[in-house]
Amino acid sequence: MIELYTAATPNGHKVSIALEELGLEYRVHPLDFNKKEQKAPDYLKINPNGRIPAIIDRDAGDFAVFESGAILLYLAEKTGQLLPADAKGRSQVIQWLMFQMGGVGPMQGQANVFFRYFDEKIPSAIARYQNETRRLYEVLDTRLQSVDFLAGDYSIADIATYPWVRVHEWAGVSVDGLTGLQAWMQRMAERPAVQRGLAVPERAKESEKLVQTAQSMLTR
Repeated sequence: MIELYTAATPNGHKVSIALEELGLEYRVHPLDFNKKEQKAPDYLKINPNGRIPAIIDRDAGDFAVFESGAILLYLAEKTGQLLPADAKGRSQVIQWLMFQMGGVGPMQGQANVFFRYFDEKIPSAIARYQNETRRLYEVLDTRLQSVDFLAGDYSIADIATYPWVRVHEWAGVSVDGLTGLQAWMQRMAERPAVQRGLAVPERAKESEKLVQTAQSMLTR
C-alpha cells in the first residue's frame, strides 16, 4: 500500500497519475494549504521541505519519499514500468524528466505567481517567465514532432510534464502553433489512467463519503 500525501496541483497530479498507470494500491491523504497542513510537524517528518507530494511505501518498511521526480523514479523502479532497463533508454527518460523538473515546472510556476497571484503586477517579470515557459514548450514541440512521447515510449517523463502543460492558460502561456505538443496533449488526455489521476484528491473525498454513509447505516 502506498500512502499518498497530495493536493490538486500539477506536482500532486504527477504522482496520482503514475500510481493509476502502474496499478498500485494507494490511499489518498489530501493536504489543505489554507490550513498549512503541509507545514505540520507530523508531515515534516515525511517531507522536511513541507511541500506536496510525498509518499510512504508501507510494503517497504514505511519508506518515505518526497519530491515529485524522485517519487516517479522510485515507483518506476519499484514496478519495473515506465522506465526502460537499458542504460540509453533510461537516460533518455531521465533527461526529459529533469527537463521538466528543472525547466518547465519552475518557469511556469513563476509565471503563475507573477501573472495570477502577485499583488503587484510587474510586466517585465510576467513577460520573463511567460516567454521562458513558451520557449520550453517550443523545445517540447520540436521533440514531439517526430515521436509520440518524450522518450519515444510512454514514460514517467510524459507523466511529469503533462500536468503542467495542460494548465498553460493559467500561466497566460499559449500553445498556439505547437502542433506536436498539442497532439501529445490530446494523446495524454485520452488515457484513462491520466483521467483518473487528475481526479485525485477528489477521490479521497468520495471515499470519505462512502465510509461515512456505511457508518451511518450501521448505527441506524
